[in-house]
Amino acid sequence: MKRTKIYLPSSGPAAWQQFLAEPEKQWRTGYSAKTLAYSWEMSAGLPPEVAALFPEGCELLLAIPEHKVPLPGGIRDSQNDVFALLRYGGLTCAATIEGKVNEPFGPSVGEWMREPSPGKVIRMNYLCALLGLGELPHPQIRYQLLHRTASAIIEARRFKTDEAAMIVHSFSPSKMWFDDFSAFMSLFACSAASDQPAEVRLADGMKLRLGWATGDPSFLAV
Repeated sequence: MKRTKIYLPSSGPAAWQQFLAEPEKQWRTGYSAKTLAYSWEMSAGLPPEVAALFPEGCELLLAIPEHKVPLPGGIRDSQNDVFALLRYGGLTCAATIEGKVNEPFGPSVGEWMREPSPGKVIRMNYLCALLGLGELPHPQIRYQLLHRTASAIIEARRFKTDEAAMIVHSFSPSKMWFDDFSAFMSLFACSAASDQPAEVRLADGMKLRLGWATGDPSFLAV
C-alpha cells in the first residue's frame, strides 16, 4: 500500500486504536497503547513529565500516533508510539516517544542478530552508523531502542529540526525495564536517571536528547 502523507485530526484517545498493529489485542486498560493515548490527549499539549525533559516553555506543535519510519534492510518500518514536533525558544525538535507499562522492549541485539539475514546485517550496520557506534552493540542491548532513536534522527533530518529526541514514557510503578534503558544509554557514555534528560552530540553536530519520563499512574485505570 502506498505510504500516505496526509494525516487527519484526532477525535480523541479512542481514535488511536485503529493505527495499532494489532488493534484488538493491544488496546487494553493498563497497557501502554491505551494509557499513552489518554495521557497525551488529556494533556492539551505535552504531558508535563515529558515537557520537563526539555527547556522551559517547550510547546507541542504536532503529534502523530503510531508513526512509521522506513529503515533499510527489510520491509518492516519502525512504528513509533508517538512522533512529536516540538518547539522551545527559537529551536525545534523531532521526538519519538516509546510508551511503556510492563511490556518489554522486545528482542536484544543478540537475539535479533542470531543467524541474521543479509537484510538484518544491512539494517544493523545502518543503525550503528547513524547512531555513531563504532561496533555492534553488546548482545544484551535492546534492538527496539536502537531503531526508535534512529527514527528520531531520521525525522529530525527530514524536517530539518535543530534537535532529535527519543523519550521512553513509562507508566510502570516499578520502573520495569529501566535497566535496559540504562544499558542503552551507556552506548553514548551517559548515565540514566528518571526524569532527567541526557544530551549527546552526533557526528554531524545535531543534538540528540534521551530521557525516561515517569507517566501519571492515574491513566492506567482508563
